Amino acid sequence: MATDGIKIIASNRKARFDYNVLDTFEAGIVLQGSEVKVLRLGHLQIADAYARVVNGELWLDGVHIPPYAFAHGVGAHDPDRARKLLVKSNEITKLAARIAQERLSLVPLSFYFKEGRVKVELALAQGRRKGDKRNALAEKDTQREMQRALGRQRKGMD
Repeated sequence: MATDGIKIIASNRKARFDYNVLDTFEAGIVLQGSEVKVLRLGHLQIADAYARVVNGELWLDGVHIPPYAFAHGVGAHDPDRARKLLVKSNEITKLAARIAQERLSLVPLSFYFKEGRVKVELALAQGRRKGDKRNALAEKDTQREMQRALGRQRKGMD
C-alpha cells in the first residue's frame, strides 16, 4: 500500500498471525470530525477489532479512537462506539452469505488515508488454531534461514 495518495494510519499485524486471510477489500468508514483529527495524529488501536453485519449494514466494533485533546463537550466523541462501514449493499449480502456458510470472520487489517478519506482494509478470514500458528511460525523461520543462507552464498562466505 505504498502507492501515491495513501498514508497508512495503523495496521493490524496480529490479524495475519491469528487468521488465514482469504480475501481483502476496502471500505469507507463513517467518522465524526474529532475522530478524523485524532487519526491524522496516528492514534488508533485496532488489535481486537472485528466487523459484523447487522440488519443489512456493516459495523466495525472494538476499534478504540482516543478522544481529541482539544474537543470538549459537543465536539467530543465516544472512543469505543461502533462505527458504520460504507460498502455497497450487494457486497454486504455476498459477505453475509459467505460468512454464514463458511464460518469466517471480518477483520480489519489496516486504516489509511486515501485521497483525504479514511479507508479500512477488511479481510475475510478464517481463524487459525494453535497448531496452525506453530506451523506458520516454523515455516516463516525456515524461509528466513533459507534467505540468510542464500545471502551468505552470494557474498562468498560459505
